[in-house]
Amino acid sequence: MASGNEVPRDTVEEEEPHLTHSFQWSYMKNISTHTCNQAQTIEDCLKKSQKFKAAAEKQKGKELVIVRSGKAIASHFPCRVIKNERLTLKFVKAEEKPKKPVGGSGYPCKKRQSSKLVIFHVMARGGKNVVRILKSSELRKDMQEITVYAYEGEKVKQALRRDGRFLSTVFTKNCVLSNISTEVETEMCSLVDDLDGETFRIKLLDNSNPPASQPGSLDDAYVPQSESQTSDSGGNEELSEQTNTVKSETDNTIGKKTDLCGNMAPGNQLPDSKKLQVDLSAQFNILVKGKKAQVPKLSRIQNIFRLEFGGSAERCQDVKTMKKLMELSNSVCQVRINGKPRGSGFLLFGNFVLTNAHVIQDFCNDNGGLKEKVAVTFSFESLEEKDDLIDVEEVVGIEYIPEVSGTDWALLKLSADQKLPDRLLKHSGFVRHSGGICIIGYPGESVKKIDVCLVVSQENRKQVAERHWKENQDCVQLLTDRFFENVAVDVQQRQQLLTYESCLYDGSSGSPVFNEDGNVVAVHTGGYQYDDAKGQKQGVIEFGYPFINIIERIIIQMVERKKFDVLKECLACKCDRQQGFFIGVKNHVESRNLTKFKDVVNSSVAVDDEILKAFFEFLSSPEPMEYTEG
Repeated sequence: MASGNEVPRDTVEEEEPHLTHSFQWSYMKNISTHTCNQAQTIEDCLKKSQKFKAAAEKQKGKELVIVRSGKAIASHFPCRVIKNERLTLKFVKAEEKPKKPVGGSGYPCKKRQSSKLVIFHVMARGGKNVVRILKSSELRKDMQEITVYAYEGEKVKQALRRDGRFLSTVFTKNCVLSNISTEVETEMCSLVDDLDGETFRIKLLDNSNPPASQPGSLDDAYVPQSESQTSDSGGNEELSEQTNTVKSETDNTIGKKTDLCGNMAPGNQLPDSKKLQVDLSAQFNILVKGKKAQVPKLSRIQNIFRLEFGGSAERCQDVKTMKKLMELSNSVCQVRINGKPRGSGFLLFGNFVLTNAHVIQDFCNDNGGLKEKVAVTFSFESLEEKDDLIDVEEVVGIEYIPEVSGTDWALLKLSADQKLPDRLLKHSGFVRHSGGICIIGYPGESVKKIDVCLVVSQENRKQVAERHWKENQDCVQLLTDRFFENVAVDVQQRQQLLTYESCLYDGSSGSPVFNEDGNVVAVHTGGYQYDDAKGQKQGVIEFGYPFINIIERIIIQMVERKKFDVLKECLACKCDRQQGFFIGVKNHVESRNLTKFKDVVNSSVAVDDEILKAFFEFLSSPEPMEYTEG
């Protein structure tokens, strides 16, 4: 069985202290927990599990893909990074003949200068003229991003080579990493030290040779012997085993000359070539620094065009995904109070609609009774069409604590005698803090609309606020820099939020936020608005609460309030992430010691319903177990 590509990797870091840590891994909906107390790769950890060994044996000859937070990591990823997380495993068609079994020992390498890890992410598809950058077609098709690890003091090129999943095009041509948020470019010969947490797309500058390495960076420890002879078009590359130490490689350079990129080529050395190379490199670096200092900054208008053009490709959606979204849009509704638009929502499960608490809280009492006439419509897509209103009978659950993630939700029960669209709980997905998303809702008093936009990662939220301030200094009489500073501070502190720049403002609260796979990942909740110099409403940044947090809190409240009829409807709505929801509920209850919840569960062991009984047994079990219906 191929475990990605068997590549040279660092020997296990025995000299470093390794704190005991645990993580979960899931395969074919089965979830297991592993505790590690020694430094090793993530694949070596998995090898200690009999369940993994059995699964690997059944999938012999296939390639192991390990997914962390929606991104594929290498099988030789250091295990010490994975703490209190869940990994997803799957096996895909292997495009290369495996060299050795899973978890083979690492190859010799030069001792690195630092043990501090740098983790960054790379889009699975490159830019123009270098779209195909990964060896595995399955990885390119299934994953949007992959995660790469490195050590401080290493070069980008060395980290990507160690990773082993990239085609030789990345190294033999003049490619760079382009930050998807700022578009700042990082060359392959640059150090990785400042790349931690960033996401990049590999771009091709030109077909020339890559530039020289930075002075002071680590030497290349992992250089494929046959890389130059391998064809990218075949996509069937494999890194050769480096059985010689770095010292022996150095000893074999006699009679060869070195180009600016450190590549060895046959030929006779020039007299005093080393001194000549040092002098030329120093002059080249001075020239480059001088040129950089002369480059004028982009004007505000130029910068806007640059950012918009750079982001346009990310906003593009596959036709297949858009077709799916069009079908799921039938499940999005407008919430009306006394006939007037108030917000958005969507059919969650059964005949229950999910919306934001702030949409409905002023119109219901503590026991869920309604003070005003509340109805929803799923069909308001044209001003000429007749609205098919469905009455809301009651608010079966509501929670509104703005400073706590996932606590701005309300669950509305609709009249039972209605034909309803698809339930979106079945289409739940993972939150990705990068890439594109799609929001479907009812902004203002408008018809149903869709907005395709980009996620703003946590590290870039402050930059977005600063950009809005710079672009709106003309309306200084209305806005102060304090407003944007407060926005930057507030949104930065709320780490669990999914943040993005959307044009859906008032009236769209409660809209579902879909990821690029067409699955719900968040509920559109709010944003930071202001009026620009023209008096038009603008948003600095918008946000949504993660879908999984809301579902967990709905389940907890339904148990505490003993609303077993609603809970049963929720449990009966099957989805791929159901097991994850239940584990999240269990962890939430234990970490906060929710005694009321525990008392209800313990007193309900004799409940006369197989679905509820299986769920309560799962919650009562002191050991990790899989939820299965009786």
